[in-house]
Amino acid sequence: QVQRVESGADLVQPGGSLTLACTASDYYAIGWFRQAPGKQREGVSCLDLTSGYTYYTDPVKGRFNSSRDHAKKTVYLQMHNLGPEDTAIYYCATDTWREGSRWRRSGQWGQGTQVTVTS
Repeated sequence: QVQRVESGADLVQPGGSLTLACTASDYYAIGWFRQAPGKQREGVSCLDLTSGYTYYTDPVKGRFNSSRDHAKKTVYLQMHNLGPEDTAIYYCATDTWREGSRWRRSGQWGQGTQVTVTS
């Protein structure tokens, strides 16, 4: 289950960086999603803890990085070179994976954290 999701900041300037943290227990994979105003929730990344494989969607590939601190039971989403298009509520979800082009989830959602990229 997801205990908390933290960002440490609400506003980021374009080109800036921000790290999200998702603390959870009893999971084998973590997915990150986001929902921009007026849009559907979309998958961003998923990290498989067994294989270590991480998937990133094309819009964030090369800019976002997901990593895990096992001792803290926390998975991080490091976001770099942020742009206004990255403005959204970000969620983590446990036990998330990809099947072809589809996202699957059997775990729980985190509470979501707002990320706003603006000058």
